[in-house]
Amino acid sequence: MASHNLAKIKLEDLEIIGYSVAGEETVIAIPQLDVCFDIGKEPDQIISINNVLLTHGHMDHAAGIAYYLSHRKFCGQRPGRVFAPENLILPIREILDGWGRLDGNKIPAQLVGMRAGDEYQIKPNLIIRTFETRHCKGSLGFCVLEKKKKLKEEYTGLSGGEIVALKRKGETIDYPVETPIVTYLGDTQYYNFAKLDFIAKSRILIAECTFVEDEHIERALAGSHMYMSEFLRLLGELDNQYIVVTHLSQRTGIAQARRILKKRLNGRLYEKVVLLMDRKNPFLQV
Repeated sequence: MASHNLAKIKLEDLEIIGYSVAGEETVIAIPQLDVCFDIGKEPDQIISINNVLLTHGHMDHAAGIAYYLSHRKFCGQRPGRVFAPENLILPIREILDGWGRLDGNKIPAQLVGMRAGDEYQIKPNLIIRTFETRHCKGSLGFCVLEKKKKLKEEYTGLSGGEIVALKRKGETIDYPVETPIVTYLGDTQYYNFAKLDFIAKSRILIAECTFVEDEHIERALAGSHMYMSEFLRLLGELDNQYIVVTHLSQRTGIAQARRILKKRLNGRLYEKVVLLMDRKNPFLQV
């Protein structure tokens, strides 16, 4: 499906590709993690990604679901997995059934209903975890975490044979360690996300700041979106290495949004922040 020219950002070992303009389209993918947050109008670049993490059902975030699943079948790929708030699973099935009748072919899909606090393993050491957001009924955010087991310190000097012997005796020689890699808030008003440590410590935070100018606060409140004062409060409570700003309103140009962010954020915090749609951002991958 024809789509916009996607932005590409390189943050260390991860590439973030996507497009996000409020009311138009939001789709943000990280190929190395095999996840796509929301699906927008389904750009071709995300067809090969196996896991779509849908935060809510608004058209600018969810319109491409049927095409994504149908196109994967056309390309001979296995059915894509769509993780979505559980209240959306039935409507999504109805949409797929309707498009299947229209197209004359059944659209295969793996639909997984999620509630706040649910986890799902998408790779051997990779899980997704959901959390509540403040946007619309059932809306969720997603965090992608790496889970590993680490050898207990008292056993670090032992040989392989000694470790095996301890395991045979039933000794617990390791403990689980989880590392939050990226958190995607989706559309949401301010909420105390800092109380969830996996969000506060996530290496990358992808967060909306739809309205950056004070005269638009009422519009933010009416649509349950974030505005600048809330965004500043949010960042002040978290400890992320990178913050990717999405879903900017078309009422404010990118250059103006960049100037406002630079003015309102302290220097150290501003260095962490990148506007996804800013073609002049320092993390831009050409």
